[in-house]
Amino acid sequence: MRKPNKGKESYMVKISTCSHLIMTIAAVFFIAACAVGGEVVKVTTVQEGSYAGLKKEDLSKLEEIKKASGNKGISDSLRNVIEETRHFSVAQYLMQRPEARGLAGGDYRVGGYDVLSITVYEEKDLSRGAVRVSADGYISFPLIGRIKVDDVATSEIEKLISLKLAEEQYVLDAHVSVMVTEYNSKRFLVLGAVKNPGSYPLQARERVLDAISKAGGIDFDQAGKKGMIIRTQSANVEQERKIVINLDLHGLLKGEDQVSNIFLANKDVLFIPTAEHFYIIGQVSKPGSYLLADKEITLVGAISTAGGFTPIAARNRTRIVRVEDGVDKIIEVKVDAITDAGKKIHDVIIQPDDVIVVPESFF
Repeated sequence: MRKPNKGKESYMVKISTCSHLIMTIAAVFFIAACAVGGEVVKVTTVQEGSYAGLKKEDLSKLEEIKKASGNKGISDSLRNVIEETRHFSVAQYLMQRPEARGLAGGDYRVGGYDVLSITVYEEKDLSRGAVRVSADGYISFPLIGRIKVDDVATSEIEKLISLKLAEEQYVLDAHVSVMVTEYNSKRFLVLGAVKNPGSYPLQARERVLDAISKAGGIDFDQAGKKGMIIRTQSANVEQERKIVINLDLHGLLKGEDQVSNIFLANKDVLFIPTAEHFYIIGQVSKPGSYLLADKEITLVGAISTAGGFTPIAARNRTRIVRVEDGVDKIIEVKVDAITDAGKKIHDVIIQPDDVIVVPESFF
């Protein structure tokens, strides 16, 4: 009878043990892979249960943010104009319309409802202190009757009155002075993040900084770094159209970009948008509102900005709530697949008013 080969048996036991160990390790890696496998980013519309894992106070905060972000002091009509109208930088606009550099370089051009002070130095009795321009652009003046002054510069009105007095043989070579005492015919709007938004009369040679001053200055707690002028070209004619001129508000206010301090025109709308933010709620160290800077930020960068995940965060059930075309969408992201599995190409770029939701882990 042959004796058992103990060395061989020991060798076989080792092989068996190693096999079990390899299988166990493989199973662990398989489970880990499943945890970050499948779709890294999944987009769906909001459905019941999409916010599973959020505490009641977090859900309330989400609703509060959504309501606030949908009401930022900008009307739907203004938003549509901004989105649908062609945009220009100041340099592009001035290149196409070089005459705009001197838009208010000459005398003020009178319009309906303006009030004028007219002095005839040779005949004080002819002088008038409050001559109102009619809606159709006429004034009435002693001895010479009605004169059309609509869209006529004050210096030209002076010459016109002097000429009419000479033609009628009343005063030869009269010296006439015309001044605007009330500016009512031309107006501009200032909207957005200013202290006193509203409609203001447009006087001669007024620029963007003058408009900001009239509106009480910038509300720096709300304003972003950009501004825009919505300008009406060829006003009151069939070819009337609007354009948007984008301004470097930050550079203008710091004195670094005086090119943006362009002259205003009738019917201009100076709009100072509020600063754009994104929001993080749930299981991060510092939930809250964060300024969306000019540089792009991704989901992983945003979470880092908020101090990172808490120990009980459900990292792979992170969601971004985003409103697109009036529809709430949920972007589900497995963050570990981006950070640990080397799939940074799937990292999601954060957009204005995005709400990042990090639920609590069930385990």
